[in-house]
Amino acid sequence: MNRVLRAAAAALLGAATLPGAAAEPAAPAYPVGQGSFQANCTVCHGPVGAGIAGLAPPLLSNPGRYATSAEGRRQLALTVLYGMIGDITVDDKHYNFQMPEFTRLDDATLAATLNFLVFDLDHAPADVKPLEPAEIAAERARPQDGSAVHEHRKSVAPATP
Repeated sequence: MNRVLRAAAAALLGAATLPGAAAEPAAPAYPVGQGSFQANCTVCHGPVGAGIAGLAPPLLSNPGRYATSAEGRRQLALTVLYGMIGDITVDDKHYNFQMPEFTRLDDATLAATLNFLVFDLDHAPADVKPLEPAEIAAERARPQDGSAVHEHRKSVAPATP
């Protein structure tokens, strides 16, 4: 009988209110960005952006920091548009990776993907302004290659190679 009462209570109150029930994950603020991230980025950076050892760096600290400055925001846009080639160090780990370019994606999708990284994965503070499609479009108008993106990164993160 006790099981019947618990099942009825769960149905009326919702399973998350019962002790030991798993809480539902929070919905992302940028669901379009989440979908784009899952479709384009997880194969290298993992499903939650934690990176894959020996392959691709984590995306859980730099995007939020980069989004706080004009040059950092440029770096984010450049990286998703044109990829990046070269050695970098992230969280004291070395990566020599060739990130692919994503110019095939539209500006709104790339901005949403970056906002998913900055706010949903990296948890940037609320006072950080979301990236706009116009910022992506401005960088799309000045094509670069992955080596140039790597060089620009040095001006944004001078402590990292």
